[in-house]
Amino acid sequence: MQVMDITNTNCAKEAGLRSFRINAGEAERPAVEALLRAEGFEFAPEPFSPAAFHLLAEPFPLGRSLAAFFGLVYIQDRSSMLPPLLLRPEPGDFVLDMCASPGSKTGLLAQLVGPEGAALANEPNPTRLGTLRANLSRQNFVQAVTCKFPGQEIPLPPESCSRILLDPPCSGWGTAEKNPQVMALWSGSKTRTLVGLQQLLLARAAYLLKPGGELVYSTCTTNPEENEEQLAWALDNLPLEQLSLQAPPGFETSLALSGGAVSIAPGRGEGQGFFMVKFRRSEGPRPDLPSLPSAPREWEHGSMLARSALDSELTDSSLLPPGGLLEYRDNVMFLPERIIENPPAFPVQGAFVGKLARGAVLPLPRMRSLLVPAGTGPGLDVEDIAPVHRLLSGQSLAVNLPGRAWIGLYYRSLPLALLRVKNGRAVWTER
Repeated sequence: MQVMDITNTNCAKEAGLRSFRINAGEAERPAVEALLRAEGFEFAPEPFSPAAFHLLAEPFPLGRSLAAFFGLVYIQDRSSMLPPLLLRPEPGDFVLDMCASPGSKTGLLAQLVGPEGAALANEPNPTRLGTLRANLSRQNFVQAVTCKFPGQEIPLPPESCSRILLDPPCSGWGTAEKNPQVMALWSGSKTRTLVGLQQLLLARAAYLLKPGGELVYSTCTTNPEENEEQLAWALDNLPLEQLSLQAPPGFETSLALSGGAVSIAPGRGEGQGFFMVKFRRSEGPRPDLPSLPSAPREWEHGSMLARSALDSELTDSSLLPPGGLLEYRDNVMFLPERIIENPPAFPVQGAFVGKLARGAVLPLPRMRSLLVPAGTGPGLDVEDIAPVHRLLSGQSLAVNLPGRAWIGLYYRSLPLALLRVKNGRAVWTER
């Protein structure tokens, strides 16, 4: 990737916005911004979300930044951020992401539902499921859990969801600027299989929605067969009524509103091509779809642990959302309270937060959300980024904390990670 050197917003729009979101609450956001600026990044806020920004200067790829390494930022096309924002889940909601990998939209949904809510992210492909889980874990979104089904076969009970995001497999024509091969890969009649799958997914979504529940259907293509024609098919064949969407700010030259649907044209510097429509489940009869068999839940084979198993002078389990811990094959995962109270009748996997060793739970090094505030426990709170770079390059740092096995790493009081201490020296380890 070529290094960008953009000095103002207008130039950024001409070159194409490279955007990201910050995975931190309002109180921590200034410290994350300071960490980005310390490495030379310049950026400006987006008008459609307080978590969204676009780059003005990128001295090296943002994905190699300290903020990205510790999961504090996530690179995401600005158009891709809109479907979760248009779904508008409330804090504390349960939301289903039917086709979730790589987790870009699931992460934003997890931010929106907050610590009291839960996001169920589904992905049938094992490789993509691994990517989804890794991305959610790095961002510390422990209120998200994952499952593995073809989207049209998710065996949730009928009328059990109040919010669903459906971003199905599509031809991707809206990404042709970055991926020109998609036009040849999905040309002519080749899109028919996608159209059929999208209709199966729409039918399952309508089956799962509660009356009055809301669904956002989105694609990153400009193909009318997968967009406007699917909207018409859904209204004709499913108990769904369309909700009119308002134009999101920040897409002045690329956005079109067509019958209440949002269409973003690619190639105008405001994001990749996208189509979004919002439905509400009507009071009519749900689609006549078969019930699907369930499987034993994973926690039926594991054992629940007390949250206090994570507590130490360095870590505080009360900083996590409401929920519980499950030990499964020496791995400790977190399950949100919403999932424990209303468990799905099939396996789900929560975020792994630690390992069980010799009867004790050792938090994973990247679980920054468990760290006690800087200054209240054993830790290294640095004022500049040089020591952090040295740690990540494999060097160790002398620390005057005898008898410690682990300490916290902070940047200007911003929690980053847990550090291992060996012979009075702090080292970075993934284990």
